[in-house]
Amino acid sequence: MQFAHNSSIQKPTPPDKGSFPLDHDRECTKPMLAYMNCLNENNGLSRFCMEFSKEYLKCRMDNNLMAKEDMDNFGFDEVKKAKIVPAPHFNPNEPIVAGLSRRKRD
Repeated sequence: MQFAHNSSIQKPTPPDKGSFPLDHDRECTKPMLAYMNCLNENNGLSRFCMEFSKEYLKCRMDNNLMAKEDMDNFGFDEVKKAKIVPAPHFNPNEPIVAGLSRRKRD
């Protein structure tokens, strides 16, 4: 069976920061679990778990599981400075119609 040659298919490119190997030796299990627990306790809102995230990334860098990088390059300061706005009210029983703005009901 022959397949048509598609010239629009591009070669995959490696990630910008290089590989991100798996932690087969479980060297960073404790900080990873602490981060995951924090996410679980905070409904997945990572801005409340930045210190745990930093510890996990530091562990990975210290154990050569990722390239060494200055913590300033991860954007933690931008997250701290960001204005947090409440999410709009969502009623799961109300249908959502794309393109229509919500009207206040009388």
